Amino acid sequence: MTLTPLPAFDDNYLWLLDNGREALVVDPGDAAPVAAALDARGLTLAGILLTHHHGDHVGGVNALRDRLQGPIYAPAREQMPEPVQRVQGGDAVTLLGLRFSVLDVPGHTAGHIAYFAEVPGADPLLFCGDTLFSAGCGRLFEGTPTQMHASLQSLAALPLQTRVCCAHEYTLSNLRFAREVDPANPALTTYAAWCEAERAAGRPTLPARVGTERQINPFLRCAEPALRESARRHAPLKLPAVPSPVDVFATLREWKNGFR
Repeated sequence: MTLTPLPAFDDNYLWLLDNGREALVVDPGDAAPVAAALDARGLTLAGILLTHHHGDHVGGVNALRDRLQGPIYAPAREQMPEPVQRVQGGDAVTLLGLRFSVLDVPGHTAGHIAYFAEVPGADPLLFCGDTLFSAGCGRLFEGTPTQMHASLQSLAALPLQTRVCCAHEYTLSNLRFAREVDPANPALTTYAAWCEAERAAGRPTLPARVGTERQINPFLRCAEPALRESARRHAPLKLPAVPSPVDVFATLREWKNGFR
C-alpha cells in the first residue's frame, strides 16, 4: 500500500491510498489533484471516505463521480453531496481489502467521523479529518469541549504506531502554541526541530504518530499537571479550584483560538 498526501488549497492534504491498481481518497475537497494522481499512476478510484461536511473536504466529490468505481462512505448525521452510503461509529467498511472501523469523533462538527484500519505488514492508519492535528486539534464549530475532549481521548487510545493522517499542514503553527503552554516539555523541542527541517525541505510533517502526539500534543494531555497549571495561569478567574481535564481543554482551545 502506498499512502500519499496530495496538497490542495493553502494547507489541505487529500489522502490517497493505493495498491498499485486501485486507490481510495479521503476528503477530496478538490478533484484536480486527485485526478492528476490517478492519471499519473494509472489507478482506478475504488472508493471515497468522507469525515465531515465542510467544503474543503467534500467540494471535489461530484467531479470525481465519473471516475469512481466504488462507494462513497460519509457521516450518518451530516449534510453530504448525495448519493453516499451513510456510516457511524461502530460500523465498518472495506476498501482495498482493508477493514476500516468507523469512529464517532464529534467536536469540530456535530457528526464528524474518523476511519481506523490495521494494515498487514505496516503501521495502522487513522484518517481523522479535522479532529486531531499534529500538536493540535480542530476548532469547535458545532460541538462542545466535552465532546471534543472525549473524541481526542478515544483517538489517543489507538495503538502508538498508528499513522495520524490529518487533513491540514498546521503542525508548525500548532507547535508554537504547544511550546507556549508546555515550555518545559523536552519532547516538544525535539519534535519541533524535526518538523521545521521537514518543512524547510518541502516535505510534509504528516502522517504523525499517536505515540508522538501523546507526548507533545497539549490537547491530549489536559490531565497533566503542567498543562493544568498553564491553563490556570492563563485564565485564573474562569477555572474552578480543581479544574477537570475538560475544563483545561476548554481553556486551552479558547486560548489557541486567539493565539498568534
